[in-house]
Amino acid sequence: MKTYFLEQLLAPPAGLATERQPVALAPCVLTIGNFDGVHLGHQAMLAQMQTLANTHKLSSAVMLFEPQPREFFAPESAPARLTNLAEKQALLAAYGVETLIVASFDAEFRALSAHAFADLLVQRLNVKALVLGDDFRFGHDRTGDSEFLRQYGLLVINLDTVTDHSAASERISSTRVRNLLLAGNINEASQLLGRDYTITGTVIGGDKIGRTMDFPTANIDLARIKPALHGIFAVDVVILDTNGQVVENGFNALIEDGQIGLSGLRAHSLFGAANVGIRPSIDKPHDWRLEVHFPHLHANLYDQTLEVRFLHFLHGERHYGGLEALKTGIKQDVVELLAWREQQLK
Repeated sequence: MKTYFLEQLLAPPAGLATERQPVALAPCVLTIGNFDGVHLGHQAMLAQMQTLANTHKLSSAVMLFEPQPREFFAPESAPARLTNLAEKQALLAAYGVETLIVASFDAEFRALSAHAFADLLVQRLNVKALVLGDDFRFGHDRTGDSEFLRQYGLLVINLDTVTDHSAASERISSTRVRNLLLAGNINEASQLLGRDYTITGTVIGGDKIGRTMDFPTANIDLARIKPALHGIFAVDVVILDTNGQVVENGFNALIEDGQIGLSGLRAHSLFGAANVGIRPSIDKPHDWRLEVHFPHLHANLYDQTLEVRFLHFLHGERHYGGLEALKTGIKQDVVELLAWREQQLK
C-alpha cells in the first residue's frame, strides 16, 4: 500500500517557487472516514470498495483524517483512539487497500466548500466512484452529502447500516467498541473488530519506578492523546520488524542472564501483565501510559516495536496509599494473571 499526505497530491499554490510536482494517482474508487479501529463495519466498506474497483478496473483508495475531526475541535474531550495512524496503515494494508491518503484536518481543510471538496476529489485525486457510509457529510458546515456528489457526476454507493448478529442487532461503530473496551469486555470488543484488540508502539524510557519495586516494565509509546481502555490486563506481546511483521522468537536475541520470560498464547510471544492508565498512585494525573511487566524476563527492550494483544481484563486502576501498598497490589495482580494464564494452557 502506498501512503500519501494530501499535500503531496496537490499542485503548489500559485506564485510559490518550488520544484515539487504533485503525485498523479491512478483512477480510483475512494472511501472516506476516520476508520478508527478498522472494525467489521469498516471492513464491509473496504470489501464493497474492492468489489466496485474490480468491476470497473479501478484502483482502491482510502482517505482518512489526521487529527480526527473531533480531536481538532476539542482535543481534551475527543474520543479515545482505538488505533493511531501507524496502526490504521497496517490494518488497511492488510485488508488490501492500494492507496492511503492522509488529509491534515485543519482550519484550511475545514473551510473547504462542498463544491471545492468535490473538485479536489475529481481533479486532483482522480476519483471515479465512492463508497460512503449512509451518514457521510463533508464541506464547510457539512453541507455536502452523497446526493451532492451524485449530482456532481460521481458514482456513489452508500453502504447499508452494518449490524452484528447479537440479539440487540446494533450498529457496529467505533463508539461501541470503545465502550466495550472501557468496560473491560475484551472478548465482545474483539468480536466487533474481527480480531483481537492490540496496541503497537515503541519501547521508550520511563521513570524506572517499577524496577525499584522488583517489577520492571516496558513503557510503550501510545502515540495517541489517550487510550481506549484502562486498567490491568493479561497480554501477550510479540516483536515486530520494520515491515510490521512478527519476528520469529524475537525476544531470544535480547535475553540477559538466562531470564527468558513466559510464553504467551500465540507463537513467538511472551506473556505479560499490563497497566494502561494514568498511574494514580504515582501522582501523574495526565500521563497516560501502557506499561508491561514480563514475569521472569531480563532483557533490553528499548527501541523495540512491540505489538501488545489484550487477552483478559483483571480490574480497573486503583489508588494505593504509597509505594509499598502499590508494590503489594502489583504482586497480587501478577499472581492472579499468572493463574489465569495457567487456566488457558490446560
